[in-house]
Amino acid sequence: MPEVIRIQDIARHAGEQVAIQGWLYNRTDKGKLQFLLVRDGTGFAQCVVFEKDVSPEVFEAANELTQESSLVISGVVRQDDRAPGVPGGYEIGVTDLDVLQIAEEYPIQLKEHGVDFLMDNRHLWVRSQSQWAVLRVRATVVRAIRDWLDEHDFVNMDTPIITPAACEGTSTLFETDYFGEPAYLAQSGQLYNEANIYAFGRVYCFGPTFRAEKSKTRRHLTEFWMVEPEMTFCDLDQYMEIGEQFVSYIVQTCLKERAQELELLGRDVSHLEKVAPPFPRVSYDDALEMLAEIREETEDEALRQSLAIEWGDDFGSPHETELTKRFEKPVFVYGYPTMAKAFYMEPWPGRPEVSKSADLLAPEGYGEIIGGSERISNPDLLLQRLREWNLPREAFEWYIDLRKYGSVPHSGFGLGVERTVTWICGLDHLRETISFPRMLKRVYP
Repeated sequence: MPEVIRIQDIARHAGEQVAIQGWLYNRTDKGKLQFLLVRDGTGFAQCVVFEKDVSPEVFEAANELTQESSLVISGVVRQDDRAPGVPGGYEIGVTDLDVLQIAEEYPIQLKEHGVDFLMDNRHLWVRSQSQWAVLRVRATVVRAIRDWLDEHDFVNMDTPIITPAACEGTSTLFETDYFGEPAYLAQSGQLYNEANIYAFGRVYCFGPTFRAEKSKTRRHLTEFWMVEPEMTFCDLDQYMEIGEQFVSYIVQTCLKERAQELELLGRDVSHLEKVAPPFPRVSYDDALEMLAEIREETEDEALRQSLAIEWGDDFGSPHETELTKRFEKPVFVYGYPTMAKAFYMEPWPGRPEVSKSADLLAPEGYGEIIGGSERISNPDLLLQRLREWNLPREAFEWYIDLRKYGSVPHSGFGLGVERTVTWICGLDHLRETISFPRMLKRVYP
């Protein structure tokens, strides 16, 4: 058998006799010509079976192939700019075919299906071109995250999945029995990394997080992946500088390495090409004024009502969408009301009702990509906040300790992988950005 190659490397083998191992994605019968679109996990390639170039047995075997049949194809790689596939521009002139299994009638045909049907068959849906492309982009996002952080002296720290206390609030916790004591699935590794920074300076954790939010929006999953960098000697402005460099690197890496996948998804990358530092920064107060102007100018009564907001409220999807329409790049909104954010955020000097927080909002209505803040460094103020938020001091004694032994200004943020991939790919819903999404009333397969 000729050398087995991966489809992603097909351009390097033009004119050579090769073999590919994979599955039939689609077949078009043109009489004496059969066009087999074959996938191998790294890409999709057109394989042309010409009756006069193969034995009658091979031609008949090709004719009997069903969608998702597994096979090994041998043939000559030839350049053809019209040839479809990822990467495109090359095809294989088939000389031999070995069928490993004729697949049963495949449930997911190359046509439109309902979302519930596709989600019930997620274990098969991931084989489709679009899902393959999205999850390839996801893998690149994950690698870019690690590469940037590792190259900027952040140390990866694994934090607990089972915790005794809430980070973001007690109303969205998954509770479990821990040998007779209540414990919770982690909402965040942040609090633990605030301990780790005093040993390492810059750290990050990266893993699954859990939110028991009864939400059906396109922006939420109950289990998602989040990366959370934390930094000592870092104030709010420095956090935003780091955040914009970080997000820009992720986006530009995807544009460079996943251009073909983004093209397959039909993504207009012109918006993404503008993602480079510096990002605009708008205070919460100024953002409220912008929203008031939009409400006054619009003739759409539904939009006017959806944008109603009072000082102290957090932004919802309509607010974030309209704000980002005024900018070509992601925009930082900073200085959110203290009561709209988490208990551990440093207050604004002279304005205790305002927190030193900042969210990065993506363009095109994709909402918050990263959220973070400067953290409280004073133990007495932290105790006060725990009381104001009605959180049990005993669960946070170790966290208070961090402020007693060499406390310094420090900041951190979290970036959700699925929401970032949704934005980069231009998707309508987060469910396509992880291989097996967990949502409200969706835990199968």
